[in-house]
Amino acid sequence: MIQVKAKKQFGQNFLKDMSVLTKIIQAIPNNSNHIVEIGPGLGDLTEKLVKYKEVTAYEVDRDLYAILCDKFQKEREQEQLKIVLGDVLEAWEKSSLFSERKYDLIANLPYYIATNIILKAFDDKNCEHIIVMVQKEVADKFVAKVKDKEFSSLGILTTIMSVESKILVTVPPESFDPAPKVDSAVIYIKKDMTASVEDGFKKFLKLSFTQPRKKLLKNLSAGYNKDFVKSVLEELEIKENARPHEIDAPLYNRIYKRIQNNGRNKE
Repeated sequence: MIQVKAKKQFGQNFLKDMSVLTKIIQAIPNNSNHIVEIGPGLGDLTEKLVKYKEVTAYEVDRDLYAILCDKFQKEREQEQLKIVLGDVLEAWEKSSLFSERKYDLIANLPYYIATNIILKAFDDKNCEHIIVMVQKEVADKFVAKVKDKEFSSLGILTTIMSVESKILVTVPPESFDPAPKVDSAVIYIKKDMTASVEDGFKKFLKLSFTQPRKKLLKNLSAGYNKDFVKSVLEELEIKENARPHEIDAPLYNRIYKRIQNNGRNKE
């Protein structure tokens, strides 16, 4: 067995509980999609994925990249696996389409970039399924429903961008080496391939949840005229003391459209 010390700067925690890998594999959709893996680490998940489909794996750590290239020499020669050295977010910056063909993102994500990666996958027209391990706290936010205390802009974006979202399994710290300080979870998201979210709406949501436990009116008044916001809420029959997590995705969309149509930014 290869012994490698995890590097903090890359957020490395190596999964040692093979039952979790089994649950991830069982969740792979029965389709012809390519698989993209981010942060393959020592290749334990990669080893299982390549048995089912062609995989492109992105690894930022040069030492691990060398280990993976050696470990999967046969799969690389057979073009069953492509290993790319580099920062995956930089690759995404160069092109909004991460892959030229339809793919599913399946990975044990580095926690420090997990949220950004999922949001990028939402925007990527070729990404259909997202099956990833993240911090449990982050997983809860992505799959939360309206009125849940964890409901935030991430839950709203997931509601809009998906037809199904759920937590597959919660993973305790002792399942990793080294053990992180928090619980983890594997989330499953099946995207609505016809959906999209404009950047203006994302900024609007960020403003709406600036202070999640404060009134929505107070948060929106930081960017728009308070009396105007109050009139919009009244028109949509939203209580003046409503909190951000109490408003569902369709209603946020209606608030946003009313505000955009009137163009009443705070002066």
